[in-house]
Amino acid sequence: MSDLEQASRRKASFGATMKAVFWSFFGVRKRKDYENDAASLNPVHVVIAGILGALIFIAILITIVKLVVAK
Repeated sequence: MSDLEQASRRKASFGATMKAVFWSFFGVRKRKDYENDAASLNPVHVVIAGILGALIFIAILITIVKLVVAK
């Protein structure tokens, strides 16, 4: 079995992946948590969660700018 196939069969849930990506966006991670994530997170879930996180971040920034400029 290839490394990619093994990585895609990891058991962490999508919610756990979203949590790990959120903390990564925030910039706060413990080394132990990072190592656990690297061993258990599905790389496909990480990519999807990263894209969703970036879209949510952009939407929040646009909303803030519209609120500030509207006044």
